[in-house]
Amino acid sequence: MDVSAVIVTYNALPWLERSLESLEGTGAETIVVDHGSADGTLALVRERFPGARVIEQENKGLGGGSNAGMRVGSGRYFLLLNSDAWLKEGALERLVAFADEHPGAAVVGPKLLNPDGTLQRSVRGFPTVWRLATEYFFLRKLAPRSGALNSFYAGGFDHDAMRDAEFVMGAAMLVRRDAADAVGLFDEDFFMFNEESDWCFRFHEAGWEVLFYPEAEVFHVGGATTKQNWPSNYREQLRSHLRFLAKHQGMREAERARRLLLASLRLRGIAFRGERGRAYRDAARWLRSGPVAALLESRG
Repeated sequence: MDVSAVIVTYNALPWLERSLESLEGTGAETIVVDHGSADGTLALVRERFPGARVIEQENKGLGGGSNAGMRVGSGRYFLLLNSDAWLKEGALERLVAFADEHPGAAVVGPKLLNPDGTLQRSVRGFPTVWRLATEYFFLRKLAPRSGALNSFYAGGFDHDAMRDAEFVMGAAMLVRRDAADAVGLFDEDFFMFNEESDWCFRFHEAGWEVLFYPEAEVFHVGGATTKQNWPSNYREQLRSHLRFLAKHQGMREAERARRLLLASLRLRGIAFRGERGRAYRDAARWLRSGPVAALLESRG
């Protein structure tokens, strides 16, 4: 198979066990990077999956954890798999065969399924100020299949056909080692969120393809880890949008986005009650606390 599978964990039970079970029998080298779990994750891995290599390190975010695993992996391909995702039978073999047939592809993304088997839309568009407006002002809900109003979530993208993609969700992605060597690994400044969009953007810039391949299927719970501390993670999501724009479109565009996000979250804070409304109001206060450069340096 010649694949190194990398799973980054942080209090990932009970989903991690199913994720690791789905790799058994595939021949993949399995690497688990743990970021300080306190829920018995390490004991489970060492008892149930003694063949897995375990790396323990401080929490460096999903990109930093994936990088640690890829640096020690020996495969021609890296399978990056979230701890709440697991392969459908035959998925890894199909991904590798497809990637071998498409040597220009840096990334191949499988079709993601919810645990009940329904489609989980996994192709996305790179952040822009307009695309953030369609999301944070709920404009995309007016026409969810529209490329104009929902390009952030790739509205109208056919998840039943192989196609080029701007980027695919990092819950499950097969990455060619040669491509990663050429453009570098994840940018660890993206602690959480948009690390895969930045990586795919860099692959595109270097002339590589990012392909969606629906014949390989992966189940994904979604949000199993991020929901553990959603208000903080929500701010991190906002920060990642600003970081992407500052890096690829300039600080002026990132400042435009900050003002737009601030306006949208003020409205959301008025419209929503309870914990959700408080999270929006807290995020608005954070966006108001300084310019983009200061927000990118802050933590928490």
